[in-house]
Amino acid sequence: MSILRVATYNIHKGVQGIGPRRRLEIHNLGHAVEQLDADVVCLQEVRKLHRREEQHFTHWPDLPQAEFLAPEGYEAVYQTNAVTRHGEHGNALLSRWPVMDHQHEDMSDHRFEQRGLLHVEVHAHGRTVHVIVVHLGLIPASRTRQVAQLKRFIEREVPAQAPLLVAGDFNDWGVQIKRALGAIDLVAFDGTRNATYPARLPVVQLDHIYSRGLKPVGLEIPRGRIWWRMSDHLPLIAEFEI
Repeated sequence: MSILRVATYNIHKGVQGIGPRRRLEIHNLGHAVEQLDADVVCLQEVRKLHRREEQHFTHWPDLPQAEFLAPEGYEAVYQTNAVTRHGEHGNALLSRWPVMDHQHEDMSDHRFEQRGLLHVEVHAHGRTVHVIVVHLGLIPASRTRQVAQLKRFIEREVPAQAPLLVAGDFNDWGVQIKRALGAIDLVAFDGTRNATYPARLPVVQLDHIYSRGLKPVGLEIPRGRIWWRMSDHLPLIAEFEI
């Protein structure tokens, strides 16, 4: 039996706090990603660049955050979702296994939120696994439309028999998305103790890893001060038989 270990983590652009007291956490996040020891790491709110923060923080990394966070031997794939006045940010995937292909699709539903999905094909344990990284919108009606778009994308781009993972920050703790994805056989771990947000005192689960064609065998959420200081979300780690 081979195990595929997958993590999803909203890293809050590598910075915590607001105003002049904000602190740079990207270096701690680099150590944290290594500790996750995941074959595939799905990241949201990843900065490609930010000119103002680069000037503010003395130790701002020279590399884009996805490349900076990738442990030795991992491949980093990044795509921009949002272009702002001072920079760009989006979704990323870090893979211990070879990346075969990747693509991006804009999921922006209105002009106030720029969103997108990142689709990556990873060759793991002799099989091609399709991984989609998402960060859905804050408005419920937008999420409904984005999930419908996600379903259309899967039907168009992912072979029906191929192993599939959809991971990320869904910005939703209800059952509507779960039911919608269940209609195309995507399932996530159930449970009331899987809260990931807010990291300091988590009460809701915004972060999920849905799977199709893979058997879920375990779920864990790292907790404690070391984790809630780095981001407003906790990471979620799932293991699957492949």
